[in-house]
Amino acid sequence: MKTLICDCNRTIPLDRPGLSQALAKTLGASAEGVGDIHSALCRREAPAFQRAAKTGEELLIACTQESRLFLELAEQTEGSPSLAERPIHFVNLRETGGWSRDGTAATPKLAALIAAAQLPPPEPVPTVSYRSSGRCLIVGAGARAEAAAALLADKLDITLLAESGELPQAHEREVMRGRLKRLTGWLGAFEASWESANPIDLDLCTRCNACIAACPEGAIDFGYQIDLARCKSHRDCVAACEAAGAIDFNRSARIDEGRFELVLDLRQMPAFTMHQLPQGYFHVPDDARLTKAVLELREMVGEFEKPKFFRYEQRLCAHSRNQQIGCSACIDVCSAKAIRSDASLKGKTVGRGRASAGDLTAGIVVEPHLCVGCGACGTVCPTGAMSYGYPGPADLGQRVRTMLNAYAAAGGRDAVLLLHSQEEGADRINALGRAASAGRAHGVPARVLPLALWHSASVGLDVWLGAFAQGANQVWVLTGEAEAPEYLQALSEQMAQAQAIVRGLGYAGEHFRLITASSTNELDSALRVPAAQGVAQAATFAIQRDKRGTLELALAHLLEQMPRNSAITDAIVLPKAGALYGTLRVDSSKCTLCLSCVGACPSKALADNAEQPQLKFIEKNCVQCGLCETTCPEDAIQLEPRLLLADGGRERSRSRILNEAQPFHCVRCAKPFGTLLAIETMITRLAGHAAFQGAAAERLKMCADCRVIDMYSNPHEQRITDL
Repeated sequence: MKTLICDCNRTIPLDRPGLSQALAKTLGASAEGVGDIHSALCRREAPAFQRAAKTGEELLIACTQESRLFLELAEQTEGSPSLAERPIHFVNLRETGGWSRDGTAATPKLAALIAAAQLPPPEPVPTVSYRSSGRCLIVGAGARAEAAAALLADKLDITLLAESGELPQAHEREVMRGRLKRLTGWLGAFEASWESANPIDLDLCTRCNACIAACPEGAIDFGYQIDLARCKSHRDCVAACEAAGAIDFNRSARIDEGRFELVLDLRQMPAFTMHQLPQGYFHVPDDARLTKAVLELREMVGEFEKPKFFRYEQRLCAHSRNQQIGCSACIDVCSAKAIRSDASLKGKTVGRGRASAGDLTAGIVVEPHLCVGCGACGTVCPTGAMSYGYPGPADLGQRVRTMLNAYAAAGGRDAVLLLHSQEEGADRINALGRAASAGRAHGVPARVLPLALWHSASVGLDVWLGAFAQGANQVWVLTGEAEAPEYLQALSEQMAQAQAIVRGLGYAGEHFRLITASSTNELDSALRVPAAQGVAQAATFAIQRDKRGTLELALAHLLEQMPRNSAITDAIVLPKAGALYGTLRVDSSKCTLCLSCVGACPSKALADNAEQPQLKFIEKNCVQCGLCETTCPEDAIQLEPRLLLADGGRERSRSRILNEAQPFHCVRCAKPFGTLLAIETMITRLAGHAAFQGAAAERLKMCADCRVIDMYSNPHEQRITDL
């Protein structure tokens, strides 16, 4: 790939030899073209770009401001391959670091950004389709709804649901009167129901105004509905409307339903309560936002696609077993309410339909049409059953590792990985860069490597710790002002986990931060903080799709690289909220070793012993889902979040006994079965039951075989054939 770099009218200090050397040392990166000098590539030096375009080589342009111009030039340049055949790539060096007071000290960062931009795009992901023919429901007061309809009627098929207010004289479109009771769905598939309880039927009303003139109480206005609180039931309006027959005081309230593809809601309170509203639904409580909504609605006719942002593997899910609920982290964090629980579906096939994610077996059901791609579900998932797919952890991990390797190859130190959204986060960074170019701010520091994501909540503990192990001194996440509270809480909890692990291993300083700066000056200050203590040698492993696998690789490297002056402890205590690791405390005085917890455990952390009554535990496998705790009939299990470090962390992988008991021996054949405590508990609880008296009570002390023998060998046992 050939890279064209412009110093933007000499406002970016560039060390071109240093960039070339760093890229030459980075695996998979190319230094071709980096040494060429350009200062006005988008203006008088544009022929240099056209010459490069005609070579047919892959091009990377280090300028995003003029991307539209370069794409148009490429299309218009004779002999240049089409963009479909040979896409042109862009990377922003100017605002992200070229415009800062660090000058040429930013060379390692620029090399990292170029190397990452030269990587091939991630593998394509499945898509989710929507279809809209333009059938739109407008809900609100009559006058506002009519005004909005007038702006959309030439593009959309409009239906009005007027909840109040006057209606115009002209009957230009379908108008219904009532209260919206229910609204569900998404773009192309909304279902609405509304209640109508007024004596006037707008379908029959001709708006002749005879009823208004006839009503002595003025209980009817130009909304063509009767105010029943003012009406005295003299029925003059009924007589006036005899020809049309639109007024019937005996008409009972009715619920009507309809299907729509778009919804414009003009009421003060939205029909949906979640933070992230469904696509195709626009809530516009004031006129200030109406124009933007109208412009978007006018373009929402046709077929649309979006990425299927998530991947779900039911076999790893710790949500439910035997209709008992354990982990619900993904449900709790989803701001679009796209994830729901159906514990009764665990292990069963869900047919394709509007409320399923396809042929999945699950206690978790995800509706991809509602998913907006925040990725927070994968961030909080303790097992990796739910993961982000746009891009996946492996693709993102390759980008992170490439950036860190290129940064280190250029001599960079104390790298900070700054994760941000590709819209709001990028806008904030660009604003900081512009302020720095005018001397009003320091700018993005030379050690801070910005990395744009679809959403800032889509990356979690595995990538953060993986990046730290691979040489990132710190990992920061920049969030926007409009983020859902669920996302901020989830990120804070996961960062507390990461910080507790790293600090417990002896690495000094603050390594993980959530930046919520709301102004350019605040962001400028937030990015200029001291470095923390990092690893002495960067790890070489690749971040994997398997979340737990990546975490184990990262933890093993961090243990190996522990600072020498660290005080070694047997375990690191972790915060309870968002914990992915931990142990179990079993109250042996309550536990009967019924082993229901073993059957409930989704991660094979718990096991029994076929030879004797024992409950065994492998701490590495425990995901702290709580299924064992909720399943235990004796309330004998308690979760304890921690990271076990004993024996260099190897103790985590070993099986240990949480509880064991003396076996109970059959009173007839002496064969051991069950445990002494379990049999004694059973006998005590059934002592007053009529079915377990006399010989039946004695059989509770026998093994399964002896019970059958005793029943059939007892001549006094009553049999069903005798009845």
